[in-house]
Amino acid sequence: MKTIQYITVALLMLLPFIGESQIDRSKRPAAGPAPKIKLGKPQTFTLENGLKVLVVEDNKLPRVSINMTMDNDPFTLGDKAGLDNLVGALLGKGSTKTNKETFEEEIDFMGATLEIFESGTYSSGLSKYFDRLLDMMAEAALMPNFTQEELDSERNKAIEGLKSEEKSAGAIAARVRDVLVYGKNHPFGEFVTAESLNKITLDDVKSHYEKYFVPGKAYMVIMGDVKFNDVKQKVTKYFNAWKKASPPSSAYTDPKNVSKTQINFVDVPNAVQAEVTFVNSVKLTMNDPDYFAVLIANEIVGGSFESYLNKTLREAKAWTYGARSSLPASKHITSFRAGAPLKQAVLDSAVLEVLSQINRIRDVHVTEDDLQLAKATFIGDFIRESAKPRSISSFALRIETQGLPKDFYEKYLANIEKVTKEDVKRVSNKYFLTENARIVIAAKGSEVIDKLEKTGIPVFYFDKFGNPVEKPQTKMLDAETTVGTVLASYFMAIGGAEKVMAVNTMKTYGSASIPGAPSPLSIIMTSMKSGYSMMEMTMGGMPLVKQVVTPQSGFMSQQGQNKEMEGDDLKNAQKNAAPFKELNMVGNPNVKLIGIERVEDTDVYVLQEGDKKYYYDINKGFKVAESNEVENEGEKMTLWTYYSDYKEVDGVKVPHNIVMNIGFELDIEVKDVVINKEVSEKDFK
Repeated sequence: MKTIQYITVALLMLLPFIGESQIDRSKRPAAGPAPKIKLGKPQTFTLENGLKVLVVEDNKLPRVSINMTMDNDPFTLGDKAGLDNLVGALLGKGSTKTNKETFEEEIDFMGATLEIFESGTYSSGLSKYFDRLLDMMAEAALMPNFTQEELDSERNKAIEGLKSEEKSAGAIAARVRDVLVYGKNHPFGEFVTAESLNKITLDDVKSHYEKYFVPGKAYMVIMGDVKFNDVKQKVTKYFNAWKKASPPSSAYTDPKNVSKTQINFVDVPNAVQAEVTFVNSVKLTMNDPDYFAVLIANEIVGGSFESYLNKTLREAKAWTYGARSSLPASKHITSFRAGAPLKQAVLDSAVLEVLSQINRIRDVHVTEDDLQLAKATFIGDFIRESAKPRSISSFALRIETQGLPKDFYEKYLANIEKVTKEDVKRVSNKYFLTENARIVIAAKGSEVIDKLEKTGIPVFYFDKFGNPVEKPQTKMLDAETTVGTVLASYFMAIGGAEKVMAVNTMKTYGSASIPGAPSPLSIIMTSMKSGYSMMEMTMGGMPLVKQVVTPQSGFMSQQGQNKEMEGDDLKNAQKNAAPFKELNMVGNPNVKLIGIERVEDTDVYVLQEGDKKYYYDINKGFKVAESNEVENEGEKMTLWTYYSDYKEVDGVKVPHNIVMNIGFELDIEVKDVVINKEVSEKDFK
């Protein structure tokens, strides 16, 4: 990759000299003129309600795009955080004039795109459908069909998403980072909870829409195979009825950076890797004289595959699959961020290396090769992006909303080429604040805290919502606790070893809702003590997945296709094929007691066998979770299953709530459990 990019840089530099009879290869060729981005000059008009429309005629292809944005001030929603997201999710579900199904069918028929969100709209399609697309956009945006049924559905989807994120170290780190940098009462630090979503009513949705979805600060860019006069007539026809109004104005105090760089640590006991973000707030607008130098400085330090951070942490050290940085310009407050998901075993070294690489660009001028490579990479990415109609319309919107010169993008690449290594060093010291930054880390505290405290960087501790807490204390195993005592406590908790051993067969019936699915998922799990197990998933009576394991073989069936299980996959499945796999763990020398951790705010003993771990409540004995580390396309991930709501069935307590975290949370409600009935070997076929 690096070689190819260097060749690209060289070719760009040699273009002005092609045709010369002689080339002095001892000298670096002078760079040619930067490519220019040619944007059509927009013609504009403004409706009486305040909507400003920009029209760019481009007749090369019979297509058109319509991009509308409301440039409203950022705001907070307090105990109803997430209201704006729900409004956006509900927009576009048809209208009061056309039902959702008919609306979507017509969009599909035209082969068009139509998106409505809380702060604007976007549509694209063939120009022959322009009139109808604009009509449908106005209909969906100005006549929304807000219903309680759709609100409940979208709220449930949002809550399911939050549940999945609650166990994600990445999601936790991002939330805590924003809380600490901006504050919970700032628009960029406020976060959504299930409690805030559940407080939102249909009246709240309607009120928020009426207050913020208004034309006072709205801009519409229409690009493509259109004529200005025709556009003006049609936009006036469909949007002139939009009631004139301006959104509320708001202002917030800019946050201050910490006086000395510190580590802000969040303990995530189930984390398999550490999420690390170096962050400091800054002010940087697109019309700032430093803007272009910052783009290149960020490209060099962490903005590309060939950056300092990625080449060191990924290529040289193999500590991560990718390290990046960003510093987006904004007319509001923004922040410089740099980081990566990192191996926990080397977290202390990795944190110091992140600081070292950021200081490298602050302390030492970049080489000419690195500077030219960064420019060439950035220019190539920008040219590819600027070929997309949606990007071009965004450029036009930014010129209007950011107060940029009309020729801003025409001179964009020339301004990139003007950046010097002196500029890079200067802006790096101004915006990448290694003396006043937070290093936000979400990781497994029991494995990393002691090492982090030895880095010399002060460490402060927070919970997953950004509240200060005491340093997590790791509980130590006592000499009397063994694999045998943990399993004995578990058996006692669920009814006693004698009753557990008497369970020969178990059949569990459950169901789970999947956001967006037409009907609930039905799940049947069947097992026999003699090494048989089966799981069947159906939806609306249609089979989806079936997995069968016997002492001799195993297979998985999906969409009518069978795949035989073999090797370690089959052996592990056979090992767990029993109503209570713990019976097979008693006396097994491969099962180890590895320590005490916390799962879901519960102290648990952890037993491990290979890549699987089992977690048992220290006080109550119940199994609360299992985890299994798997590898997918070279990347390791951990799949979790959580158990709760134990209820007695024929003298044995079994969990009636099972949550599988398989990229999303499958929350299974157990409807019935049948023990020692309904099951025989012939069922496992």
